Amino acid sequence: MRIVSHPVLCNYYITYRCNATCSFCDIWERPSPYVTMENVRENLRDLKRLGVRVVDFTGGEPLLHRQLDELLREAKQLGLITTITTNALLYPKYAERLRGLVDMLHFSLDSPIAEEHDRSRGVKCFDKVMESIAVARGLGERPDILFTVFEHNVHQIRQLYDEICCPNDLVLILNPVFEYNEVEAGDKLSEKALQEMTWWGKQKNVYLNDAFIQLRRDGGNHVDDPVCRAASTTLVISPENKLVLPCYHLGTKDFPIENRLYDLYRSREVQELVALEGRLPGCEGCAINCYMQPSFAVELNKYWWKALPSTLKYNRIKGTWKQLF
Repeated sequence: MRIVSHPVLCNYYITYRCNATCSFCDIWERPSPYVTMENVRENLRDLKRLGVRVVDFTGGEPLLHRQLDELLREAKQLGLITTITTNALLYPKYAERLRGLVDMLHFSLDSPIAEEHDRSRGVKCFDKVMESIAVARGLGERPDILFTVFEHNVHQIRQLYDEICCPNDLVLILNPVFEYNEVEAGDKLSEKALQEMTWWGKQKNVYLNDAFIQLRRDGGNHVDDPVCRAASTTLVISPENKLVLPCYHLGTKDFPIENRLYDLYRSREVQELVALEGRLPGCEGCAINCYMQPSFAVELNKYWWKALPSTLKYNRIKGTWKQLF
């Protein structure tokens, strides 16, 4: 049963450019412009009209956009919840400008061991993450540590939790790895790894959406009975100011926005594509977290119930639940 009929999230790609070359991501290989303030301002107003509550300014590396603080300020003035995920290379430089503008600030960390993290990212950035934690805490910010969990690093959760998160009073977000397109990330997490993640998800200041675990046990999305609601819950906007459908990773079609996002999204052509969400051949077996999470939030089913405790836990810790009502 559908309980929320409007989109709730915007994944706003402000650039595809990145200053890292992560082995499990290919977005940094794409040429890309930067979004303009004029387009963002118009689109944010239409996102608000469409019912969107959260805008994720993403990339690429979002801190490469020199007007990021202005983009965030525009979103905050409209009452939108803001989120940023960064490799932290540029955070110390721009931290003061971003202060108070990001509701959910995530620092990506792939290993508690500097050499391993840097090798995964293709650039030396472990020390920048540590510096960024100190800078953020000094400004009264409370970033989260986003840990992408593979079969080969699930055993490092304890070290990351004990040595980095607990001493700094940070939330540890466990992000089960996923594969897409031609990027093979090694997402075949064993039942033992899933069980260990589930245990950690129940610990203090650790966030794991249990529906992610259930979905993997179920073999991901199935086109004959889809759980994915990516196109109806999440608007994807590209740096070229196009609406991408049904999601960024599948990217079957894009539409120039041209300052008409509200009408464009509600148009027959777009809604015909929205109706195919989770049913296209490329959707079979999909378990992409950033689209499944909003999918779990809008339909009353077993995934909704699985996601509820962790969702309430995280929003209580971060205080963002107050902005959802």
